[in-house]
Amino acid sequence: MLKEFKEFAMKGSMLDLAIGVVLGAAFGKIIDSLVKDLITPLIGLVTGGVDFTNRFVVLKAGPAGSYPTLADAAKDGAVVLGYGSFITAIIQFLLVAFALFLVVKGVNRTRRKAEEAPAAPPEPSREEVLLAEIRDALRSR
Repeated sequence: MLKEFKEFAMKGSMLDLAIGVVLGAAFGKIIDSLVKDLITPLIGLVTGGVDFTNRFVVLKAGPAGSYPTLADAAKDGAVVLGYGSFITAIIQFLLVAFALFLVVKGVNRTRRKAEEAPAAPPEPSREEVLLAEIRDALRSR
């Protein structure tokens, strides 16, 4: 049973999946940073300083009653709708989806080019070349 599990775990598709998950997690961190550190501040600059990370609506206030940030509201136990975090998640999703679309488009283009290119005929082996020379020499006699 252990041998079968080892064979299963070491199959190429399983290793590809594991590599894909690790790369996907790293790619997710890059996209998260891109959205939080570059795109959101640029959108905030264009829209007059709107910071999506602290955009929320208080549904039920906690003991403090007033909250400058979403973290303060969460710490006080207030019930809030953090729509800024949701907008950030949507932007992240769209960026990941677009990046994956570009990757798939590139792979498909490469596959199409490989299918269209005719395969070159294989070179004759050394024995075939030698036999052809012998045949030609016998014909010329």
